[in-house]
Amino acid sequence: MERRRVSTGSPFEERIGYSRAVLCDGWAFVAGTTGYDYATMTMPGTVEEQCSNALATISGALAEIGCGLEDVVRVTYILPDPEDWPACWPIVSRAFAAARPAATMFSARLQNPEMRIEIEVTARQPRPGQ
Repeated sequence: MERRRVSTGSPFEERIGYSRAVLCDGWAFVAGTTGYDYATMTMPGTVEEQCSNALATISGALAEIGCGLEDVVRVTYILPDPEDWPACWPIVSRAFAAARPAATMFSARLQNPEMRIEIEVTARQPRPGQ
């Protein structure tokens, strides 16, 4: 069984004990990802900025294991305030235009109050020649 782990250097990964992504037998599982700007370790104020940052972090983690957003087959969105969700639609629609993954959105409290969205994905590595 092939297993590979990806870290983004987030302090949460070390403190809590998880990987940003794990590749196992061609399947990529990306942990719930919030909108931190890891270059500055700040959280933007708007849900749109947080959504874009989360997707960029996810895209980078997937790239490290030979996948892209177009390989995502399942996505879960978690938002503390469901009223924020429509503002994210244009962003996620662009990000997943090619993949059109199965998706779920639900509302739940996140780890820190400034977090307005968390995104988790599952992807499948493309087969050679695809």
